[in-house]
Amino acid sequence: MIRRVLTGSFLIASTAYLALAATAADQDLRTQALGVFKPLPATMASDDNPITPEKVALGRLLFFETRVSVDGTVSCSRCHQPFLYGTDALPKPIGAEHRVNPRNSPTVLNAALQISAHWRGDRKDVEDQATKALIGFPSFGNPDFGVAMARLKAIPGYAPLFAKAFPGQADPITPDNWGKAIGAYERTLVTPAPFDAYLGGHDAALSRDAKAGLQEFMDVGCVACHSGAGLGGTMYSKFGVTEPYWKATGSKGIDKGRFDVTKDSGDMYVFKVPPLRNVAMTPPYFHDGSVAALPDAVRIMARVQLGKTLNDEQVAHIVAFLDSLTGKLPADFVGVPTLPPSAFAETPSQPAARGGAPRLPTATSPGAGHYK
Repeated sequence: MIRRVLTGSFLIASTAYLALAATAADQDLRTQALGVFKPLPATMASDDNPITPEKVALGRLLFFETRVSVDGTVSCSRCHQPFLYGTDALPKPIGAEHRVNPRNSPTVLNAALQISAHWRGDRKDVEDQATKALIGFPSFGNPDFGVAMARLKAIPGYAPLFAKAFPGQADPITPDNWGKAIGAYERTLVTPAPFDAYLGGHDAALSRDAKAGLQEFMDVGCVACHSGAGLGGTMYSKFGVTEPYWKATGSKGIDKGRFDVTKDSGDMYVFKVPPLRNVAMTPPYFHDGSVAALPDAVRIMARVQLGKTLNDEQVAHIVAFLDSLTGKLPADFVGVPTLPPSAFAETPSQPAARGGAPRLPTATSPGAGHYK
């Protein structure tokens, strides 16, 4: 009897000790992680474009609006589809009149956390990106902003919505306000994930493999670029530090990256470091969509950026950690809104006197820049 009691007491004490040890290990891992990462904010506010309910409501409509494009088929959601976590699952997106964009479409979710927009950082922010997409040859395809605004003004239901979102302006339907409305909406597209719960103190939010992957992610050196609330998006880096990236990715073309924007030789093959939020849901990967599977992308990044070869267990753990970055889609992103009624009509080069969208010339040459 005494032996049984002692044995039982020992088992209880051992279990308690192991639980305390696991809790201590979790706390140590969390402390390390909080030194590198941050939980997502509730919104991604901007001093230059304050978020208001009126702007967000209008921006949501404009995000799904196709009739402002040159052929009536392209909206922001064409490349950033809700059911594909804000991407389109293509290596390179298809814009107006079936034009292929030059780079892969990144997710729009949490995008406003980044230092710039586009892979090469040639757009200041989400507002700038939304505005210039109107005249991007492979995106909306309008030859100029005047054509785009004429199309928008030909949809009667938008006038009162712009007036509410931008009160006091004599003519609020402008390219700048188009960008601000869409930008305000995109700044609400935040997707808190299990990883955020873990950072907040909930040990069970991550699986054992995900915790192992978090440790591997930090130990291997991925955090040198992928840090902060978005796990990336805050800096630029050469793609292919230890060897040319295209040898590992099998890319069909070689993209010079920011060099084509800055003409600085130091920017050759330099791209914005992509954030990793929802990365498990947004294949294919890299600027050219050249890699279809996340485990392959993890191996390639370790190889060409860090000069390291990961074993299968390391890759599996890191992928499990990246899975924990998949967040819940915002409710007003999942559901597609009903847009103000008006048909897209190919009519004369001048706006029709009574309703309907004007027929305007099709863009036949590049506008003010590419969409991606």
